[in-house]
Amino acid sequence: MLGVLACATVALAPMEGYLFEVHGQLAKVAPALLAVAWVVIRVRERRAPNAHPVHAVLALFAVVLLASAAVHAGGRFTVDYTVRWLPFLLLTVIIADIAARELPIRLLLGAAAAGATAAAGSALYAMFAEGQPRASGPVEDPNDLAYFLVVAVPMLIAVLPARPPTPPLSTTASVSRAAPTLGTMVPSGRWAVIGVRVVAVLAGATLVAGAMATLSRGGFLALTAAVGWLLLRRVLPLRVLAGALAVVALIGALAMSLAGPALAKALGEKSFIAGSNVDARELRWQAAARMLAENPVLGVGPGGFRSDYAAASHNAEVGEQTPVAHNMYLEVAAELGLPGFLLFIGLLVLAAVATERALRASRDRRPMVAVQAALIAVAVASTFLSQQYYLPLWLLIGLAVAAESRLHERRGSADAGAPGDQ
Repeated sequence: MLGVLACATVALAPMEGYLFEVHGQLAKVAPALLAVAWVVIRVRERRAPNAHPVHAVLALFAVVLLASAAVHAGGRFTVDYTVRWLPFLLLTVIIADIAARELPIRLLLGAAAAGATAAAGSALYAMFAEGQPRASGPVEDPNDLAYFLVVAVPMLIAVLPARPPTPPLSTTASVSRAAPTLGTMVPSGRWAVIGVRVVAVLAGATLVAGAMATLSRGGFLALTAAVGWLLLRRVLPLRVLAGALAVVALIGALAMSLAGPALAKALGEKSFIAGSNVDARELRWQAAARMLAENPVLGVGPGGFRSDYAAASHNAEVGEQTPVAHNMYLEVAAELGLPGFLLFIGLLVLAAVATERALRASRDRRPMVAVQAALIAVAVASTFLSQQYYLPLWLLIGLAVAAESRLHERRGSADAGAPGDQ
């Protein structure tokens, strides 16, 4: 049950826009069921999660969050944003525990990639079928959709099967003698491997095409950084990359043939507003820095950036009175102060360290390198977006903790099975 609910929570996260259209609370059903089931099962088993430094940082972060919310209890968005924060902290603990004990890390990465691929496909279809200038729909803001898609791209590496070993010459010869009519017979399992690789290439191409269709510059930079890391760590086969790029080029050519004028218009509009977007983000970043300087201990409270922006920016944007900062780091710092910001950065650092430790002890490097590349995509995209309220960040932290917990368990089992000193 926990595995099904965890996979559903992860896979449905990129589709929250469609879920909200059905019912305002539908997107919360799977995470809520997962939390309830996890608590009930762990209480019944009388088993707590394996201790990890991330748990202490999450607890301290929750304390700072609640203290800031209490100080700024009268804020316009304080309650709403506090309620948005807390489930993600709990989900991180739940995912880390489930992935360390019951569920393979690959499966959760695969579920996230599958959900994002479905979101990309539906967004592309809606874009061309309905004439939308930018891909959106599964997530209301195209920039946020790009975030989901580019973070999912490296996750596909984790689900790629290893290349089957080439059979010995004697085995090949015996096979040929036994069934001469088959000629070059593919070893058992080879077609399954090829099929999975083809699916991964198509999924990767769909994700990249969907991300490009959002026209998000931050998404493009994040994708470039993630793919670069995969190449640097030598886990992305060049054939897979070339195949995905070829499919993306084919999708682009098809899109231009079907909706060339609409795409040209969208690109022109995006270029026209690019300069104003840069200016607006600079104003918001300056306002966030000003809020932090004036409230360094507990910030302006959860959601306080939105409620205080007009005053902090001296009404610099008449048409945007309650925007987000479009920078996760500055927004967290402005709202929760330096203690909250340092704890938040500590979560990212601990996750990165955990993945590297697990990577060095793993026989198959791909899952952890995929998590690292996805974390890099999160870090880069979040420089231009406020992404602390979306699941990919917390999923990756949880998976990093789970990987290191698995490593400690293996070492403990090995130490227990080793003979003692005589």
